[in-house]
Amino acid sequence: MNGKVILVTGGAKRIGRSIALALAGEGARVAIHYNGSETEARATAEECGGAVFQANLESVAEIRTLVDEVAHHFGRLDGLVNNAARFTQFDPLAIEEKDWDFIHDVNLKSVFFSCQAAARLMLGSGGGHIVNISSLGALRPWQDHAHYCASKAGVVMLTKCLAKAWAPKISVNTVAPGVIPFDKTDERIERFIAATPAKRAGSGSEVAEAVVFFMRSTRFITGQLVAVDGGLSLK
Repeated sequence: MNGKVILVTGGAKRIGRSIALALAGEGARVAIHYNGSETEARATAEECGGAVFQANLESVAEIRTLVDEVAHHFGRLDGLVNNAARFTQFDPLAIEEKDWDFIHDVNLKSVFFSCQAAARLMLGSGGGHIVNISSLGALRPWQDHAHYCASKAGVVMLTKCLAKAWAPKISVNTVAPGVIPFDKTDERIERFIAATPAKRAGSGSEVAEAVVFFMRSTRFITGQLVAVDGGLSLK
């Protein structure tokens, strides 16, 4: 991927940071998007030699400006990783419109419009690769996360639709992480780990490995999902 320009949304920390570092390690020039985590974004950029770009992904106008700024800065755009996401927990009976929109505005709506903005550039310049980060919650229902699971299931179907729409120039695939803790675990997380056939949690670098695979692969691989979950989705 030497010289390829790849935008990673939410690339300042956690899984996004792991993805940015892995892509840079493969020779890519990485554009690191952040909203509020400027300090972490700049630290990640310094570590991987990338550049930082701020945008509120709730705004379609800001998404389009973000993609244009990345292309202007680097002179091109070859790849997009839609990693930015939100996560909350509610009893379904307690979810209000603002709770639903808080999740879906970033987890699903911004993914589509980021893909759209990137594709408009890629289709006019030889094509590219898009990887959308979904979730184990897209594959298995969680009773207190109906809004979140619905958003991530939407990402999986959106990936398939866009793969069909933009082939053969752009491949669009998705990676669904399982239990990838970065902070202290709680009882719920420990239950998930105990249920995982691999008998451990995963790491950000393992999710990044799947992203790198899709970014490096032939565009003949498109519309596919890889679950990086230690086999938990098989349960």
